[in-house]
Amino acid sequence: MKRAKAEIIREYGPFPDVEGVHGVTWDGERVWFAAGDTLNAFNPDSGEKERSLNIAAHAGTAFDGEHLFQIAEDRIQKIDPKTGRVLSTIPAPGGGADSGLAWAEGTLWVGQYNERKIHQVDPDNGAILRTIESNRFVTGVTWIEGELWHATWEGDESELRHIDPQSGEVIERLEMPEGVGVSGLESDGQDRFFCGGGRTGKVRAVRKPRRG
Repeated sequence: MKRAKAEIIREYGPFPDVEGVHGVTWDGERVWFAAGDTLNAFNPDSGEKERSLNIAAHAGTAFDGEHLFQIAEDRIQKIDPKTGRVLSTIPAPGGGADSGLAWAEGTLWVGQYNERKIHQVDPDNGAILRTIESNRFVTGVTWIEGELWHATWEGDESELRHIDPQSGEVIERLEMPEGVGVSGLESDGQDRFFCGGGRTGKVRAVRKPRRG
C-alpha cells in the first residue's frame, strides 16, 4: 500500500452565509457544494461563488452529466441545475446516516458514515446493487479514471483512500495535515480532488498523484 502526504494546492472560501461544507461535486465547469439549506457553485479558477439554490443539502452531492443528485436527510434528490427544481427522489440506503455521493457506471455510489460502507445504488429506485466495506468512517466518495476513492475523517485525522472496488482493500492513502478534515470528496476527472472542509466553510483542492 502506498502512503503519501496530501498536497493541498488551493483553498477556496470560507464562503459568506455558509455554516459548513458537506457534499462536493464537479459539473465540468463549476464546483458545487452542499451547505445545509443551500446548494452552491463556484468557479475554481476565480474562486467566486456563482450560483446558490435553496435546496436541502445535508450530505453528499453528485453530477451525472446533466442532473445534480443531493442527499437530504433520508432521501436522495435529483435536481435540474438550471432551475433548481427537484425532479424526483429515492430513499437513501443509510436512512439518514449517509455521507458521500458519486456518479459512475450509470449508478450512484453512496457512503454510509458510521457503518463504514459504500453502496452502489440504482438511481431510479434506490435499490442497493452491492456494498463495499471500509474500515474507516466514510465522509466522501468519488471515481476517477476507473479508480474508487473515499475520504475519511476521525478525530483530527483525515485522509483520501484509493480502494479496490471489489474487495475494499486500501491501495493508496493520501494523509491530510493534522486538523484538516475532509467532509466531501470529488475529482475533476484529471489531476485535482476537491475536498469539503466541514465547519471551516472551505473547499480545498488536493493534487492527485501522477501514475507511471
